[in-house]
Amino acid sequence: MEKKNQPQPSLKGTFISVMAVGIFIVLMWVSIYLLYIARL
Repeated sequence: MEKKNQPQPSLKGTFISVMAVGIFIVLMWVSIYLLYIARL
């Protein structure tokens, strides 16, 4: 039995998109937090 080592670009693209969304959410929270601190 031979294994086919096929690259999975869809899986990599999904991982990159999830990371991008996570970074976007973190940046949004940080910006809101800094805005809140600045308004105190």
